[in-house]
Amino acid sequence: MNKKVLAAATLALFGTAAHAQSSVTLYGLIDAGFTYVNHAGANAQHLYQYGDGVSQGSRFGLRGSEDLGGGLKAIFTLENGFNSGTGTLGQGGALFGRQAFVGLTQNGIGSLTFGRQYSFSTDYLGGSYANGGQTVAGNYAYHINDIDQLTSSRINNSVKFSSANFAGLTFGAMYGFSNQAGAFAGGPTGSATASSSAYSFGLNYANGPFGIGAAYTDIRYPGSAAPAFSTTLANSSITGIAKDLSTVGVGTKYSIGPATMYALWTHTNIEQITGHMTTFNAYEAGGKYAFTPALTGALGYTYMQAKDLTNGHWNQIDASVDYNLSKRTDVYLLGIYQDASGKTSKGADLQAQIGSSASSYLPAAGASTQLAVRVGLRHKF
Repeated sequence: MNKKVLAAATLALFGTAAHAQSSVTLYGLIDAGFTYVNHAGANAQHLYQYGDGVSQGSRFGLRGSEDLGGGLKAIFTLENGFNSGTGTLGQGGALFGRQAFVGLTQNGIGSLTFGRQYSFSTDYLGGSYANGGQTVAGNYAYHINDIDQLTSSRINNSVKFSSANFAGLTFGAMYGFSNQAGAFAGGPTGSATASSSAYSFGLNYANGPFGIGAAYTDIRYPGSAAPAFSTTLANSSITGIAKDLSTVGVGTKYSIGPATMYALWTHTNIEQITGHMTTFNAYEAGGKYAFTPALTGALGYTYMQAKDLTNGHWNQIDASVDYNLSKRTDVYLLGIYQDASGKTSKGADLQAQIGSSASSYLPAAGASTQLAVRVGLRHKF
């Protein structure tokens, strides 16, 4: 009898240990609110709308790991994007369009992962040094159509290495396969189709109050990815197939007590098959201040410039106040003003357009200026 009791206790102990060595976490975020826009549509009318995923994109996901021993773990993430206003899927209708990858991670070395993953432009720049990443104005603060890949640059069919933290230094590289025969680097595969491939590199250093990062991302035939990467600026009327989209950027930040200051520069080239080139530069600076543990205010400025097919300039001011009701729930007020000048590729006056992607951009202003004010609620679980 004692042997049976001992055996049962031993099995229970091993079962508990095995359970403790692996974990799966359900997590998510819902961001919803109401936005007022002074100029929207061809007639520059007032717009009142329900807006989803502005401060951060709404999502839910599963994240898990299994301890394989010796500091080695198997990891995975499946993350879905959705619209809380309509219940529809985001990211072109993909079930796990935000992230879907599996891999291995080793203590002191880093992780090697496979699937649909963020580029290092998003990992190292967008989340740390941009006005959008610092939640001054969320996705309204990111640059037009996320042309420089700061917030929603997800690479399909990718292999990604992300290093461990070496005294504040992290780095990584990734490659996204075209998955089409004869087009390893992407390119024409027939008279009407092309395949897309991509690669990205990044380097980041964070030590105490100081941080600095750099990243480069190159996407071949971005319009052929699923979902496609945008290669157009606001009302630029760029036509034809984009052969290559490449972007490089550097960002930095510094914290002093309750205050954080940050700055970012990106440079993007869009090459058409016809040989035309559009260049886009963005310069931004901002800061935020925690008045209390619950109340934070932020202010940012962005200057954007495009040359060649679109000769445009955009000046944008972003401001926000955020109040934490709890560790997981906050309410916020955003204000964004953009002024556009210059001509489109067809010679028309450039229109203002606030926002970074199909899920968060506002309709073109129908005028050279646009003002948006938003009240929102965000809950994390």
